Amino acid sequence: MNFFTVCVLTAGFAMGIGSLGTALGQGLAVKSAVEGISRNPGASGKILTNMLIGLAMIESLAIYVLVVCLIILFANPYREVMLKTIEAVAK
Repeated sequence: MNFFTVCVLTAGFAMGIGSLGTALGQGLAVKSAVEGISRNPGASGKILTNMLIGLAMIESLAIYVLVVCLIILFANPYREVMLKTIEAVAK
């Protein structure tokens, strides 16, 4: 496997794991909010507001993972070093 294949596989696995974690976190947050509203319907406004703020924080984690994956794929700081190493080994 060459360097670029490893970068693509790493970015794919990172997105999968990052998305799985955020999906579980959002599911648990919504589940807890719905349970809280069902127990106390009068507090639904405060619960909804706090849930939306929490979901935004959780979703930001997925965006950070996406940014890191895009850096790995397109702006990899080791790209030039690896290209020179691959060319030197190929000669």
